[in-house]
Amino acid sequence: MRALVTGGAGFIGSHLVDALVARGDDVVVLDDLSTGRREFVNESAGFVEHDVRQPFETDAAVVFHLAAQADVGTSMERPSFDSEVNVVGTVNALEAARGADAHLVFASTGGAIYGDVDEPAAELAALLPVSAYGLAKRAAEIYVDGWNRIHGTGHVVLRFANVYGPRQSAALEGGVIAIFLERLAAGEPTAIFGDGTITRDFVHVDDIVAALLLAGERRGGTFNVGTGVETTIADLHMLCEEAVGVTAPASFGPPRAGDAKRSVLDTTLAARELGFAAAVPLREGIVSTQRAYGEE
Repeated sequence: MRALVTGGAGFIGSHLVDALVARGDDVVVLDDLSTGRREFVNESAGFVEHDVRQPFETDAAVVFHLAAQADVGTSMERPSFDSEVNVVGTVNALEAARGADAHLVFASTGGAIYGDVDEPAAELAALLPVSAYGLAKRAAEIYVDGWNRIHGTGHVVLRFANVYGPRQSAALEGGVIAIFLERLAAGEPTAIFGDGTITRDFVHVDDIVAALLLAGERRGGTFNVGTGVETTIADLHMLCEEAVGVTAPASFGPPRAGDAKRSVLDTTLAARELGFAAAVPLREGIVSTQRAYGEE
């Protein structure tokens, strides 16, 4: 299969490219390298440097659209920029796929699109984003759904929980595990925004890649991709301390604008329709991520 991966030089995208290349696919990466890194791109994949805010073309059979502005803080400070990347960029990806008669898999967000939840959010739960990032992803989903209706396509939306793993940048606030591990290993102070009781559903990048590959074979649908398990940020910090082998309690500060207090996904539909099940336990995933950072 010939595949295009937008954002393929980034954290999740580069892992997906590796998996596609490993199974023998012909892969092209499209990335503007604003947050991605050229050295992350598999040497067997083609590479095109391009900003998804501008139209592009492809001859791929499947387009995995992962290029995004994924930092919640940036979205609140620069909502116009966030919408250009996440909404206009998605429209350009949809049009590129339409020109090639290609299937598209869109990487959305579960953590930001549902907002605060009272229980694990299923796909039919109310969508009440509390950040500009979540709003933009919701708008992009509407375009995917609209293109499916208007053009008769079967594009798929995957709503990711909070993804972590090797290659995640500690420079972006969403990479809380990367931030904790990097600072703890360097003996630097760590901070928790809020009182530590905020919860998230943390899913390893290997599980995300597995879901993406399954979605590449699926026609239509919107699916949550997570673990269904919520972890407080305070408990997460302790797991990171264990992985690094230090005891260094974090300081606490005021909560950030745009942060949901509770976020966890119900993955029942993905299990039933895609055959997806997260396989990497959080403690094990954090340990392997720390080991990978130490080898870089």
